[in-house]
Amino acid sequence: MRGILLREGLGACVPWIEHPALNERPRQNPMIDNLPAFYVMAALVVLLVSLSKGGLGGTLGAAATPLMILVMPADQVLGLLLPLFMVADVFAVASHWRRWDNRLVLLLVPASLVGITLGTLVITNVSAEALRKGIGLVVLLFVFYKASEGRIHRWLPYRPRNWHGSATGLLAGFSSTIAHTGGPPIAIYLLMQELDPRVFVATSALYFAIVNWLKVPYYFYAGLFHAESLRQVLWLLPLIPIGVWLGKRLATRVDKTTFDRAIVALLAVAAFLLLFG
Repeated sequence: MRGILLREGLGACVPWIEHPALNERPRQNPMIDNLPAFYVMAALVVLLVSLSKGGLGGTLGAAATPLMILVMPADQVLGLLLPLFMVADVFAVASHWRRWDNRLVLLLVPASLVGITLGTLVITNVSAEALRKGIGLVVLLFVFYKASEGRIHRWLPYRPRNWHGSATGLLAGFSSTIAHTGGPPIAIYLLMQELDPRVFVATSALYFAIVNWLKVPYYFYAGLFHAESLRQVLWLLPLIPIGVWLGKRLATRVDKTTFDRAIVALLAVAAFLLLFG
């Protein structure tokens, strides 16, 4: 049965398909127990996302979801972060305008839509607690990947094939949908293409800008957007262009190995808290 869902505060009617799991999901504004902690964490996460989009490292962006889940429910975090990622994408794409590889983007995006669909099915059929633990597991896998990244690249002989792009896109679309952590599969794939560093960053920026827009109707369907929580982070938007600019400047000035290790350690702690906290 098709119906119309009117969301207060959004001022728009959004078509949707009724789903049993969605009907069980609460429709009220998100509950945040500790507002000061929420504001501090939100400011930190916006800065991390912006620095990541500026080119300082995908590890930073991967930290956004697990950190925010420490102060608010997992399903509400996904809808809160997506608009922030999308605003940051505008500045990231503009900073690397037309330096991307169009062929690689076209290989990645179509299969990503399948991954987004599968990820949405997972979100709409599990509880908030199960989603929290699932995201914790994804983050833990990301930590494992970063810890063994060098060995993986040395062990895996690679010959480029077009279907590799489709497989990567499907995996990245899925993990991006359930936890905003599509970075690792994209990073592995693009690194194996032996791209110029600026082409690498630009291709990744354009890919995620497209994927994040594709996720919007799916997140509406899943009921993940909450007007009240979005209003509570509007004041942070000016941080985004500053963070993107700063990330672009710092990308060539910091020791990325040491920096990544510090962020991975932070992610390991966050994953532990999500799984066992």
